[in-house]
Amino acid sequence: MGAMALLKIARLGHPILLARARPVPDPTAPEIRALAADLVETMRDASGIGLAAPQVHASLRLIVALPITDREGAREASPLVLVNPELEPLEETLEEAFEGCLSIPELRGLVPRVRRVGFRALDLEGRPLEGEAAGLFARILQHEVDHLDGILFPMRMRDLRSLAFESELARQRAAAAAEEVR
Repeated sequence: MGAMALLKIARLGHPILLARARPVPDPTAPEIRALAADLVETMRDASGIGLAAPQVHASLRLIVALPITDREGAREASPLVLVNPELEPLEETLEEAFEGCLSIPELRGLVPRVRRVGFRALDLEGRPLEGEAAGLFARILQHEVDHLDGILFPMRMRDLRSLAFESELARQRAAAAAEEVR
């Protein structure tokens, strides 16, 4: 196994982020294993909770995601590597929450997503992997699979007025907390 590498993250405006990624023909291929390891390392280095291959300039249907219920669990969680993932909504109700993206640094917006999804994929041994995800984990999977279809979170937003810089949202939260204390 070669040394892992930090990969350059494609940013909003790069055409690879708008393209539909190709299926991975052989999940067990050494270059796919290496890419998966590099995706995990790059995600961790950027303090991300999910990353899709197109975000590192590889137009392949491969994602890594942390199976977490809240951001606090991100440090301990073991990343799930999903090859050629497919999602199925398990309910119709959409829930809005703020999302960010390593390809759109410092910006967040309210994105509607279903709360529960079923997922099917292959692992790096080529074995079928399936399960259910709810809450934050379901949101991460939907966000990353969107990347495989050339969809970025602002395209899913109902109202672009909620698009904001993280620093501004933090300032507003701090101001609201100060109001509550009074």
